[in-house]
Amino acid sequence: MGWFSLNREIAMDLGTANTIIISNGKIVVDEPSVVALNRKTEQMIAVGAKAKEMHEKTNDNIKTVRPLRDGVIADFNACEKMIRGLIKMASAGRSLFTPSLKMVIGVPSGSTEVELRAVRDSAEQAGAREIYLIYEPLAAAVGIGLDVLAPEGNMVVDIGGGSTEIAVISLGGIVVNKSQRVAGDELTADIQDHMSRQHNMKVSERMAERIKINVGSALTDLGDEAPEDYVISGPNKITALPMEVAVCYQEIAHCLEKTINKLETAVLQALEETPPELYADIVKKGIWLSGGGALLRGLDKRLSNKINIPFHVAEDSLHCVAKGTGIALKNIQNFSFLM
Repeated sequence: MGWFSLNREIAMDLGTANTIIISNGKIVVDEPSVVALNRKTEQMIAVGAKAKEMHEKTNDNIKTVRPLRDGVIADFNACEKMIRGLIKMASAGRSLFTPSLKMVIGVPSGSTEVELRAVRDSAEQAGAREIYLIYEPLAAAVGIGLDVLAPEGNMVVDIGGGSTEIAVISLGGIVVNKSQRVAGDELTADIQDHMSRQHNMKVSERMAERIKINVGSALTDLGDEAPEDYVISGPNKITALPMEVAVCYQEIAHCLEKTINKLETAVLQALEETPPELYADIVKKGIWLSGGGALLRGLDKRLSNKINIPFHVAEDSLHCVAKGTGIALKNIQNFSFLM
């Protein structure tokens, strides 16, 4: 039946940084996980990219909220409004809130029962009547194209905005799982802190994000792949006078060192807990990186050198979890869901 028929099915990657909605195998919404609200009435003013444009630029009447922190819901009311707004966006303005709405939602593998209930409740308040939750690393593996149902080991490291999900998967389920609240947001915070300490410059969250995208690196030597220095402007935190600083990738690699070390330790811990037969499969096939953090320059090479197992960056790594939830939606009977 058509997408706007009475039987409506959507898959959602509800992420800390971005939320993606898939319908009929196609991405219909890919927006920042931000909502703008009226401070007095709590009414939604904007959602997604329009709300992000307002972030850190609002007046006393408007507040922007990122409802998810560390991969889980931190503001239930704002999250419910955001999901409503994004589903409405996906339906091109037509009403989608019918009792027959079915949703598959990706959630962090380290979520507690309370956090899972918050996701279910938000989806129900937004109009869903049939809800399936799937762990993000399992969805990422499906989205990458791995045969997760086979009796063999596959390892995925999904680095999102709020959490990093590390999982060994076999026979359609997760055998070893590590969920770390260390991911893109912490890298961004490292850059903010570095610019403040090293250059006495006030840098917003959005500016630090741009620095990460333009000159972020896990290695201090990228060779021919080295990006040009990125010039930023901002106020001196002591004098408030304007400053201009050229930031190089080596400088950012040093300031991200501590957080990347935490990521390396988590991967090694997951490997320590992996059964020998599955470990042998992983050594032969390598480990897959997905999520926005997988795009950090030199990360795959650094991890490969550190752990002595090949690391591969997934094609279209930003959308692996979303694609996996979409495939799971069409094959409900084949996957283990969190009911």
